[in-house]
Order: sequence, then structure tokens, then C-alpha cells
Amino acid sequence: MPLVSLITPCRNEAAFVDAFLDAALAQRLAPGWTLELVVADGASDDGTGERLAERAAADARLTVVDNPAGATAVGLNRALDRARGECIVRLDVHTSYAVDYVQQCLLALARTGAANVGGPWRAEVGDGRAGAIALAWGSRFGSGAAASRRLDYTGPVDTVYLGAWRRETLLSLGGFDEKLLRTEDDDLNLRIVRGGGTVWQDAAIRSWYRPRDSFSALAGQMYQYGYWKWPLIRKHRLPASPRHLMPGLFVGGLALLALLGLWRPAFALAALAGVALHALAALVAAATVARPWGRPWVWLGVAWATVCMHWAYGTGFLHAVVDQTLRRGRAGRAATRLTR
Repeated sequence: MPLVSLITPCRNEAAFVDAFLDAALAQRLAPGWTLELVVADGASDDGTGERLAERAAADARLTVVDNPAGATAVGLNRALDRARGECIVRLDVHTSYAVDYVQQCLLALARTGAANVGGPWRAEVGDGRAGAIALAWGSRFGSGAAASRRLDYTGPVDTVYLGAWRRETLLSLGGFDEKLLRTEDDDLNLRIVRGGGTVWQDAAIRSWYRPRDSFSALAGQMYQYGYWKWPLIRKHRLPASPRHLMPGLFVGGLALLALLGLWRPAFALAALAGVALHALAALVAAATVARPWGRPWVWLGVAWATVCMHWAYGTGFLHAVVDQTLRRGRAGRAATRLTR
């Protein structure tokens, strides 16, 4: 019978791993298909490894492999090495899935002939700060109008959330680039597109990503995304999309104006004006997803989350530029710390 392999890296996920395993192993497949789940544990020290071992002993469909490095790309490759399926579907512990998620991935692979398929990056909207962050995550201004955040869009994209591939496709690409602590998925998709393949988003593939629940954690996440985008651009000598450059150009431009303001006050005023205009744009954009007169605190939270996303991403991007040009590629602690 045809076999599909579900692969996921994880590290210190004791609070979420059981719910994830239940959802993954309960996936509904087309008649004749079977599944296996391969989890790469990144040296967890919170009991995640022990719980995975217990579940694997009780269900032969679950296999656990070690990922001492803890990095996402390394874990994905370790899981891929162990996977036996003719199709590979990547999952994430902090994401909820429709019961037909894997089936829709397989159908899209067969129907489109694409090298990689996936669904839109849909954030799970809850209460409080996490809810505001989720709304900012999915907004057009917050995400830079990325097609992967459009919930109703089906068609080619430059990158897709998580992903599903034929096994031979991943093997021919050499798997995931282990030199990239982040953006390993962007790199893989860029290699696919540059090689003439197609990355396809299908709105019928439904999942719900659980975003960070604090603004500081969101800023740390976006800093890392911005930082590792620059090594990706250097590797391919071109960004996958112009929007990847915009936060860095914005933050860098304001920093340059502020520096010039030490000699000419007009430049400092221009920098302040840029900050104010961005804050105003964030407030206006937030009003499209949270009515300020109905939920003022949510509206302000969405605006602040958007500001955190753009500034942290841009700062991380500029840090990487400095590292690569002046410090021989040395990364700062915030860029190399392993977080989910």
C-alpha cells in the first residue's frame, strides 16, 4: 500500500506534544494509503523525549529520531533519512490541522504536478495578546501582502507554509540546508522555483498556526527571520521577493537619517517623521482587522504587533549584513539561540 511520511522537528514541547501526536495520527487518508510519523527530537530537557518514547512504544506508526543539534533543518533531514513514504508531508507541533490536511496535500500533489504544495499560513486567533498578534500576522500590511497569508488564494507562490513533496523531489534537492538556522523552507522553495519547478498553494489545505503569545517573543522570532534572510539572499544572489528587503531598507534608512541628524537637525526630524508615519500606517492597517471603536485594546495590540514585526525583522536583517561584511559572518546571541 502507498505510504505517506509525516515529518516534524520538535524541542521542549511537553505541553503540546500529545495533542499534536493525536492530531497527526488521526489524519484521514484516501483508501489504500497508510501513514507513518517521524519526529526528530532536538535534545529536549522538559520530558518531551520521554513522552515521545512512550507514545512510540504504544503505536508502531510513530518513530522518534535524535537531533542533538536542535536546529530545524537538521531535524528535518534526520527525519527524512528515516522516512519510508513515497510522499513527505512536513508538520509543526504548534499548528492544528484539519482532519483531511494530509489527504488534501496528496490530492494537490497529484492534481497539480507541483514540486511542493501547502496551504495558506493561517494564524489561530485567540484572546489577548496572542489574538492581536494573530490578526497582525495575517494582515496584508503586517505580512507585506504575501500570497501565503491569503486564506482564499489557490495558485503558485514563492513559498508555502510547511509543505508536501514527493520523496524523490526532496532527495534530488539534497534536503534542507543545515547552514540556515531559519528560512530553510524559503531556501528549499527558492531552489525549486529557480530550477523550473512550481510551489503551489491550495486553499483546501487547512491548518491553524499558533503564534507567539507575547510581543517580546514575537520580536525575537521576527528578528531571527530577518537575520537569516540575508544569508539566504547571499546564497542565491537574489531575494525571492522584493518585500523581503523592505523592512531592512526602512530601518536602515531611518538609522542613517538619525545619524545624519547629529550634524543636520533636519535629518533627525525626517527620521522622526518616518517613525510617526509607520506608526500611523500600522494603526490604519490594524483598523481593517480590529475596529478601534469596538475593540480599542485589540486594535492597539494589532498595531503594536505590526510595529514589532517590521522593526525586529529589519533590525535582524541589518545585523546580518554587518555580520557578513564586517565580522566574518559571526552571529549575535539572539540570532543563534534555538527557539521554536
